[in-house]
Amino acid sequence: MSAGKETKTIDLAEQVSLLEITPVGGSDSPQRPYEFGQRVLTDEDKVWDHNAWDHVEWGEEQRLEAEEKLVKQKEAPVKEFDKKLYMGNPAKYWDQFYRHNEANFFKDRKWLKVEFPQLYELTRADAGKRTILEVGCGAGNTLFPVLETNENPLLKAVGADFSSKAVQIVRESPKFDPKHAVASVWDLANTDGALPEGVEENECDIIVMIFVFSALSPDQWAQAMNNLNKALKPGGLILFRDYGRYDLTQLRFKGGRLLDENFYIRGDGTRVYFFTEEELHEIFGGKFDVLKVGTDRRLMVNRQRKIKMYRIWLQASFQKPLDV
Repeated sequence: MSAGKETKTIDLAEQVSLLEITPVGGSDSPQRPYEFGQRVLTDEDKVWDHNAWDHVEWGEEQRLEAEEKLVKQKEAPVKEFDKKLYMGNPAKYWDQFYRHNEANFFKDRKWLKVEFPQLYELTRADAGKRTILEVGCGAGNTLFPVLETNENPLLKAVGADFSSKAVQIVRESPKFDPKHAVASVWDLANTDGALPEGVEENECDIIVMIFVFSALSPDQWAQAMNNLNKALKPGGLILFRDYGRYDLTQLRFKGGRLLDENFYIRGDGTRVYFFTEEELHEIFGGKFDVLKVGTDRRLMVNRQRKIKMYRIWLQASFQKPLDV
C-alpha cells in the first residue's frame, strides 16, 4: 500500500494528538507478539470509512519511497556547529516544549489498560507494596490514569522526567496525590548511577517508558540500561512504546534535521530516534529478558481533509532476570 500523492504534511499539534490514539483491540496472538486492533483494510475504496486501519503492511513501492527520503535527508545533515548546540543541553529544549504546551499537553492514555494491563494489576486493593516508575512522565499522561484507578493503599507511583518544567506541571496538578505519588527531575542516562527521588535500588515492580527512549542519543543507551537495571527489582518489568523505523514522523523531516543515522532534531530542538525490532532486542537483551517486541503499523485517516498518515510504533516488554 502506497501513500502516493494523497499524503499531506501535518503540524506538531496533530502529531502529538496521534500519539494518544486508542487501539481498537490489544489481545495477544500466537501469530504476532502483539495484536494491535482488528480493523483491516481489504477494499481500498473503503479507506475513508474509518479513522484508522490496523496491520497496514507496506509494499515494495512504499518501502523504496521511504528509503529515497532518507537518502535525501543524509545529503543535508545538521551542521556540526548546530549539532553541538543541540547535543550540549537537551534539557533546555524539553523545558521549552512543556512550557509552550502546558495548557493542552495532557491526554489520558486510555489504551494503557488494553496494552499494558500489568500496570493496573498493581492498583488492586490486595496487590501489596508495589512501586511503579514512569520514566519521561511528561505531564503525567500515564501517572495520573494509574493513580485515578488505584485502590492499593501500599502503591507508590513515581514520575521522573528530564525536564524540570514537566515535573513542575505534574506536582502542581490537582490530580497529583502526594500520598501515593512522587515526581522528580531525573536523567535516565546519568553517569553517576543516581536513581529518581523516592526510588531505592532494586525496588521497582514496573518501569514504564512511552515515547521517551527515543529522546536519548545512541551513545547513551548503554548507561540507560545500567540505570534501569539498578532501579528494577528481579522479576520486574519494563513496558515500552516508541517510534518505529519509517514512521511518518521520520519521513517528514527535511534537510538540516539529521543528527546521526535515524536520529533527528525536531523544529523545537528536541531529539528523536526511530528504532527497529532488531535494535530493541540488541539494546535491551544484554541486560533483560526480552518477553515481547512487536510493530504496530497503523494507517490514520483524516476523512474530512482526505489525508492518509502511515504510523509505525514499536511496543515491547522486558523482564529483569530473577537470578541477579
